[in-house]
Amino acid sequence: MYKLPYFTEPDKSKVIAFIKANYFAVITGKGEEYPVATHIPLEIIEEDDRIKLIGHLMKNTDHHLAFLKDENVLVVFNGPHTHVSASWYEIKNVGSTWNYMTVHAKGKIRFKDEAATVEAVKRITDRYEGPDSPASFSKLPEAYISKLVKAISAFEITVESFDNVFKLSQNMSKTDQQSIISNLQKREDPGAHSIARIMKERL
Repeated sequence: MYKLPYFTEPDKSKVIAFIKANYFAVITGKGEEYPVATHIPLEIIEEDDRIKLIGHLMKNTDHHLAFLKDENVLVVFNGPHTHVSASWYEIKNVGSTWNYMTVHAKGKIRFKDEAATVEAVKRITDRYEGPDSPASFSKLPEAYISKLVKAISAFEITVESFDNVFKLSQNMSKTDQQSIISNLQKREDPGAHSIARIMKERL
């Protein structure tokens, strides 16, 4: 991870808020030849001073087999990002850059039994479908659920450490930061607008 003190968010509560807002994460582990990864929505649970990540995945995939073999995983939470042009700086003949926000969580993955898998499917279905949807968990046939939980497995990751990069031009002058914000607001892409808004909040 690209680590510099002025791009690191020291406030743990802000880091937790970030991962809760960007919960569609990438879980990576050690494969046989190459690293493996899977993209999964996660439930973030705070228990005392610990953070647990809850989800489920398909059994017997390359990542499932790798996680069974080695429980140590890295979870990557990505947020907004955008190109920042050096033409917006007071001194313009320097390199342009990229502003972005990301959190890396390291921990151990544990797979759960069928009852926990049913609960994990229920939690995520209820969260996104709600009780009144025709696809709500309560409307799923029991035979379908029974077949489903044999093909997938719930898991829990206990987070052991966090790293983060909130790269928001903190190393630039206030004048340059204001210029960056102004120029990003003129762009059409949502990432530029999000970064501009967050930078403005931090000025």
